[in-house]
Amino acid sequence: MTATAPAHPVDEIPPKRQLAAFGLQHVLAMYAGAVAVPLIVGGAMKLPPADLAYLITADLLVCGIATLIQCIGFWRFGVRLPIMQGCTFAAVSPMVLIGTTGGGLPAIYGSVIVAGLAIVLLAPVFGKLLRFFPPLVTGTVILIIGLSLLPVAGNWAAGGVGSPDFGEPKNLALAAFVLAVVLGVQRFAPEFLSRVAVLIGIAVGLAVAVPFGFTDFGGVGDADWVGISTPFHFGAPTFEFSAIVSMLVVALVTMTETTGDLIAVGEMTDRKVEPRSLSDGLRADGLSTVLGGVFNTFPYTAYAQNVGLVGMTRVRSRWVVATAGAILVLLGLLPKLGAVVAAIPAPVLGGAGLVMFGTVAASGLRTLAEVDFKGNNNLTVVAVSVAMGVLPVGVPTVYAKFPDWFQTVMNSGISAGCLTAIVLNLLFNHLPTKAGSKAGPKAGSGAAEADGLSGGGVEKAVEKSREEAV
Repeated sequence: MTATAPAHPVDEIPPKRQLAAFGLQHVLAMYAGAVAVPLIVGGAMKLPPADLAYLITADLLVCGIATLIQCIGFWRFGVRLPIMQGCTFAAVSPMVLIGTTGGGLPAIYGSVIVAGLAIVLLAPVFGKLLRFFPPLVTGTVILIIGLSLLPVAGNWAAGGVGSPDFGEPKNLALAAFVLAVVLGVQRFAPEFLSRVAVLIGIAVGLAVAVPFGFTDFGGVGDADWVGISTPFHFGAPTFEFSAIVSMLVVALVTMTETTGDLIAVGEMTDRKVEPRSLSDGLRADGLSTVLGGVFNTFPYTAYAQNVGLVGMTRVRSRWVVATAGAILVLLGLLPKLGAVVAAIPAPVLGGAGLVMFGTVAASGLRTLAEVDFKGNNNLTVVAVSVAMGVLPVGVPTVYAKFPDWFQTVMNSGISAGCLTAIVLNLLFNHLPTKAGSKAGPKAGSGAAEADGLSGGGVEKAVEKSREEAV
């Protein structure tokens, strides 16, 4: 008898009890970000509370469906890795502009549907670009993703943007307490409990927050038990040229961000993303975005905060995240459950977020440790890319005087840093080097011949990565 090969950790199915705990942990990590987009867009359009609630439940429902498509997959849709899906923040500004200048929600949904179809069609093109993501680029992008998310955790820890008590010591104290609980569980608890350290930290933090008046569950009683999103609830979509153009720019930005997230999860789970699987993942993004336009919500992308949770917990099963997707579907169909999760105060999420988002940045440094920085310009590539990625995070208004399409691309630190890393890697490591350069003899021609590009200063890790991919 032949022995059955053990399943890859990505394909393993943990026991049901662990599936539920790990899945709920992923939901809590992304919930605040998921509901933020409909809240911002609906608030800017001055929608009544009932419509806002409808947008949130529709968003949660499609978040869950999109996550299931990405994790489980069918035919050529879905990367089949532990990837959570949620509304992209890159689309917030264009959607607010479209919604408040006369087009309303129907114009938003028309442009979202077109953008989703464009992503499906462009997915194979992006899949062929994977050779331009060696460890030098992927490590830099993962590092930028983590650094870009840290201010989000900081805002949560301070009480949440717009909170009347933002920055109060009590908020930061609660966040620090949750952080201490997460670290204590991860260090001293048994292995299973250490893997749900974030969930335990949030639960303990919530238990402390309620008696001290950080939150109340008054909204739970007002929420409906059952709510079903129907297609085109706000009217048939309209297709306006200017709205479609701006949303197509957003589509290119989200494809770039998703590419970085998929590669990051591939690194963390030891299942390298290949051109075909990258195309499948992007194609799932496009399908989810089309569903978003039909079911009254917005464009979808991979959520970077959950990338950090995968790295921190070392739970690599895609079925865990699929369970999280099923929980989101339930929250979308049962608004009362969603109201319970929404009652978790921001400082509790902030304490847990500091660990998760810092883990993403640390994973990028681990990938960069494979790169050769001697006798070449790789350090310059990392330095300038990180600077360009962090610039819009540290100075949010730095591009305020630029055209809208430019702001859409560059105001996302992830897409700005990713594009910079790709361009600089091509400039320093693939274009022919000048005569007498030290980088030329060191690089050799092997890596250049592998992808048909002229060589010059390519790090050893690039060559190794491509050999593995072949």
